[in-house]
Formats: sequence, C-alpha cells, structure tokens
Amino acid sequence: MSRKLRIALGADHAGFALKERVRAYLQSKGIEVQDHGPAALERVDYPDYAERVAASVASRDADFGVLMCGTGLGVAIAANKVPGIRAATCNDTLSAYFARAHNDANVLAMGGRLTDEATARKIVDTWLTTEFEGGRHARRVEKIGLIDQNHHREKSL
Repeated sequence: MSRKLRIALGADHAGFALKERVRAYLQSKGIEVQDHGPAALERVDYPDYAERVAASVASRDADFGVLMCGTGLGVAIAANKVPGIRAATCNDTLSAYFARAHNDANVLAMGGRLTDEATARKIVDTWLTTEFEGGRHARRVEKIGLIDQNHHREKSL
C-alpha cells in the first residue's frame, strides 16, 4: 500500500487567503497537508514561513512544499537558501510543468496577488502530476546540487 503524498504549506499575509484555498483543495484530493502557517491573517515575515516549509522538504518530512506570498518571488528566494531546495515561482501552468519536468523543483511558489483560485488549482495539479524527465536535465540538476554543496560547506578557520 502506498503512503499519502505529504505537502508542506506556508505563506505570508499576502498569500494567506490563497494558502487557505490551496490547503482545502489539496486535502479534498486526499493529500496530507502540513500547514506551517500562518494560522490567521496578520502581517508576518515571509522568510520565516519559507524556511519552515523548505526545511520540512529538505529533511524529507514532506515530499514537496507549496509557498505563497504576494508574487511568489520572496518565498522562493528564501526557500532556495535551504540546501537541497529547488523552489520555482510558477504563476501559470507552463512554468509549473517545466519547473518539474526540467528542473525537478521540490517547492512551488505562487503569488497571492497574481493568482486566482481556479488558476492556482490548475498550477498545483500540473506541478504535482508532472514527472521529472531526467536525462540531460538530471546532469543540470546535479550541477545545481554541487553549487549548493560548494556554497553551504562549513568553512574551517
């Protein structure tokens, strides 16, 4: 028996409403959602939530992450600071497809000010059902991993 897909979810105040809708949508599809917050609409700092979601994905507590802020850009930048994370901002289905197929993205970022609920559902569906193609793309993703290692290695004095 296969286990449920686990998605770590987070947002800031500008992405909160979309996060709530995406959470309900994922749960309606039988997906386990780890909601890393916020729990209410209040002004918060997006790096805090991006780090929580990214850490959950990097530690394999979650299979994938989904983050939202006003544009999706800030949360993606913050999440990409966590080693092993390949976060992509996707506010359309084409970028969601290529983020998975060519970049093996493990965190999806969307803009709450740019993406309506119907479009977000299509983006999430595209992102979750697209498989990484591997092949020539695998070599490139491996190179991204090497950049990660080179710049996150502890420096000894």
